Amino acid sequence: MSFFIDNWMLMLVALSSGAMLMWPALTAGGGGANGLTPTEMVQLMNREKAVVVDVCGSEEFAAGHVTSAKNLPLDELESKLPGAVKNKSTAVIMVCASGMRSRRAVAIAKKLGYDNTRSLNGGMGAWRAAGLPVEK
Repeated sequence: MSFFIDNWMLMLVALSSGAMLMWPALTAGGGGANGLTPTEMVQLMNREKAVVVDVCGSEEFAAGHVTSAKNLPLDELESKLPGAVKNKSTAVIMVCASGMRSRRAVAIAKKLGYDNTRSLNGGMGAWRAAGLPVEK
């Protein structure tokens, strides 16, 4: 016990360092456990034939989207997703401009029974920053 009392500053530094190392894992880039990096998204698209659903409005979608993405605006997602993705076990990736709407879309999809649904962390901004192709 005297070690901890004599070295309280060292213990504080160790705990602070540990907390800083854990921060990225806890926040996961703002996407939580369902978030994907652009590289992980490409791998999921190639390996599991994931369906990409862009939840942006039509104007945003027309300005640029992931190749082969289906445009289902967030406010229409609940009614249109079952028609667009019939097999609920299919991997589905939700995308929007920044990643905020796509996280809400994941919650809606999971409520509808699409358990293999994930979101792109950082949205189209991260996709473009990674230098990946954008279709217009």
